[in-house]
Amino acid sequence: MSEIPGRVAAVVFDCDGLLLETESRWTLVEESLFADHGLDFGPAEKDLLIGRSLADGCAAMARLLGRPGAGPDLEEELFARVEAELAAGVEPMPGAVELLGRLHGRIPLGIASNSPRGLLDAALGASGIGDCFDVSFAGDEVSAPKPDPELYLRSYAHFGAAPQQCIALEDSATGVAAARAAGSYLITVPSQPGKALDGDHLADSLADPAILQWAARVAPIRADGAPIG
Repeated sequence: MSEIPGRVAAVVFDCDGLLLETESRWTLVEESLFADHGLDFGPAEKDLLIGRSLADGCAAMARLLGRPGAGPDLEEELFARVEAELAAGVEPMPGAVELLGRLHGRIPLGIASNSPRGLLDAALGASGIGDCFDVSFAGDEVSAPKPDPELYLRSYAHFGAAPQQCIALEDSATGVAAARAAGSYLITVPSQPGKALDGDHLADSLADPAILQWAARVAPIRADGAPIG
């Protein structure tokens, strides 16, 4: 692992499974859809879906359910079920509130999520952390969601920063691929226990002492690389 940069222009987070404990909500809905078709849903099926955009995930799910081409129908059904689950309340992941508390107001913060805008807003609204972010981009607002780097590149462009000046935080293989392709420093906190993922700094949780210590001392820089303040 390499040392987390001490000066950055922006920090951009994935959302589901990294900042917010939404994966259990998604899993409940996915399990129910599979049960409706008389099929079991386990780790192998989850691995095929986690981190994908809603469209890509539903297309993969349609194939698993023996309904190739039914992705759009599943999208509509999955969206409604997940939205209802999120409305019941969403908890931040361990360390998320403390980490954001140390960064908010000092470092520009963004979200780059493969979730569609409606589900992203529902999750952030139910979590109480939405006001910490300067900008967010959703999977249905780009031409190519993760693993394409567009979500990250748009986030960095919003801040007028080069990818090399920024930090991305991810929890899935799909997100890791996107952040790597964007070219930024990558902190990886796998949402699936035991999942081996790439990253410049690897941690089991956002409460990792090294991450929290970094957040307390990191300083902002301008797009030209000069320090602020």
